[in-house]
Amino acid sequence: MLGEPFLLGSSTEQTRFERSIEEYIANLRSKGSLAKDESTGWMVYDLENDRRIAGINADVEFQAASMIKPFVALAYFHLVKEKKLKYGEQARKQMEAMIQRSSNPATNWAMKQVGGPAQCNEILKKHYSSIFKKTVIKEYIPAGGRTYINSAPPSDYVRFLRALWKQELPYGKEMQRLMALPGRDRLYYGTPIPRGTLVYNKTGSTAHLCGDMGILVPKTKNGAKYPYVIVGIIERKSKAPNYGQWMNSRGRVIRDVSTLVYEELKKEHQLR
Repeated sequence: MLGEPFLLGSSTEQTRFERSIEEYIANLRSKGSLAKDESTGWMVYDLENDRRIAGINADVEFQAASMIKPFVALAYFHLVKEKKLKYGEQARKQMEAMIQRSSNPATNWAMKQVGGPAQCNEILKKHYSSIFKKTVIKEYIPAGGRTYINSAPPSDYVRFLRALWKQELPYGKEMQRLMALPGRDRLYYGTPIPRGTLVYNKTGSTAHLCGDMGILVPKTKNGAKYPYVIVGIIERKSKAPNYGQWMNSRGRVIRDVSTLVYEELKKEHQLR
């Protein structure tokens, strides 16, 4: 049974974290570093104290891109728990390819095992409705990775990651292992966050979207863990003319916001 519902949505009082993020984004827009047709969504959630720290466009639906893949894994593991699917060597390799290397064929394999995109969506809505308020899974990943139809708001990622951290999901330990496999994330890699910080994440990248959602677990000066969730999404209406350049620059924006959040938390919680 999932934990009690908890507040994630909009708050009338703007937090200093939200002010800092919004000032940073406004500065980018004033310099022309973010285009007019680009929208952003951000959430930060303190898992240690079970409280929302920041939410900007938290309940707005964005394209999900590859960030949908852990949700597909959850649908698969739900059926394993019900003994309708098996989790053997082949499935483990497919899951590792899907989460660590963001393999689209592996994702489509997992979706097909579950019964297709609509069945994945149905499982999440029926059995995990307290997490997935607005997530929509409608399509397999098309050739070339041009996946623009599946969608989710930042708040759904936070609820999923909170449930994952609290061990409320089937095969939660295995999902944590998969999401902790090394890769080039946008929350920790290339930031001043201390080496050795645990990271559980999944990125998403298309010609319209650059995002990352994950849990960071830095340590305090006395050696205790301080886990928190951070979600950053940048979506553009028009297709990026130079995909690689756009992805690198927007990935840097997400890293900068992650750094900004970490520096604030470091002062507040005596992080290393």
